[in-house]
Amino acid sequence: MSYRPMFLVGREWAGNLLIFATRAEAEASARELMSRWYMPSDYRVDEVSDDVNYAFDAERGNVRLEVIDV
Repeated sequence: MSYRPMFLVGREWAGNLLIFATRAEAEASARELMSRWYMPSDYRVDEVSDDVNYAFDAERGNVRLEVIDV
């Protein structure tokens, strides 16, 4: 499983392409975005089956992971 932050904008939930390995990373990313973005009124974290493409670092924020084709 992987995790995607979702944001309540108006009356609809919307996400982006950031997918995290842990719920904690996805929640930290969502909280950081909520601290500087005023459009969403709430956030949640959805469990998804997509490939992980980001990590969250407390100092650097969202960090894109390099994808290696095998």
